Amino acid sequence: MDFLTLFLIYLCSVLALTALLCLCSGKKESFLARSVNRASQVLSLVIPSQLRRVTHRALHRLFHTRSCLFVVLHIGLQAAVFGEYTWEVFVYCWELQFHLFLLLLPYLLLAGNLGCFLLCSRANPGTVTKSNAASLVKVYAYDGVMFQRGLVCPTCSVEKPARSKHCSVCRTCVHRFDHHCVWVNNCIGASNAGVFLLYLLSLTATAGAVAAVTAALLLQVLLLSNILHGTYLDAQGQEHPVEIPFLVQHLFLTFPRIVFMLGFVILLTLVLGGYCSFSLYLALTNQTTNEWCKSRRFGGSPHLPSQPHDRPLVYKNIYSKGIWRNLKEIFNPPTVLERKKKT
Repeated sequence: MDFLTLFLIYLCSVLALTALLCLCSGKKESFLARSVNRASQVLSLVIPSQLRRVTHRALHRLFHTRSCLFVVLHIGLQAAVFGEYTWEVFVYCWELQFHLFLLLLPYLLLAGNLGCFLLCSRANPGTVTKSNAASLVKVYAYDGVMFQRGLVCPTCSVEKPARSKHCSVCRTCVHRFDHHCVWVNNCIGASNAGVFLLYLLSLTATAGAVAAVTAALLLQVLLLSNILHGTYLDAQGQEHPVEIPFLVQHLFLTFPRIVFMLGFVILLTLVLGGYCSFSLYLALTNQTTNEWCKSRRFGGSPHLPSQPHDRPLVYKNIYSKGIWRNLKEIFNPPTVLERKKKT
């Protein structure tokens, strides 16, 4: 019972923290941001200034410059999970005569995920340059609220097309900027948004397949041992029917590495599934992560020069064209010629 309780508390804590981060990410002055600022102010009174400068430089280099650290961590986690899956789960399933396709499905999904990962990380996300800025300006219309005509990027010195944003990590403006992903070490923009969506789907499916095969193995072990229909004796020698907490503890004591891997993969599947659902929602409504976050903050934003001061800003997504056309645009981004034909 102790192990199951601790595992459920750990699972709920991680999911609650993830939900809190998602809810607070779009607020400019959120409770989370204020709490972090207050905590940093308190710690600044205790931590030496030299250590603070070193920590600040390390965090800035980690999160605000292009680095392969998260890529190495990403590959390392996949190697660890599949190494454990091959060494433990695959061997047991092979001995229990599981269907070969079921055993090979995680490897097939992994191959597809690695292909999407390479394409997404190596592809040009849609960099705005002085040579293509004039043509990219004509691709999307300016909504007059979130994107204003005539704005020039102070860093790149080019006119900013609608739906573009300057990435401080890559130090370039990206057309239809979504976000900078540290796990692929690249920006997500118009040219690789479709591949990134496939990368997320395949990664979630891979984790789900590993979890399903591992859970099927543990269930098969319980069925073969006839423990599901048995009883057990407690510390006082009294007989009790087998319950779920006892089954979890029994499996953890018998196959600790497999149970630990299964818990990690289930948690990973839930987190990836939530983020994948959010990305699908953005794709079906023709929004980017950048636009979604900005639209949530527009209630407290100052008036833009082109808007009357006595009229509140109202943001409306003018880029949505229906579910099917929105999804098609992710994998086949519009060009200047296509827009001219429509107009």
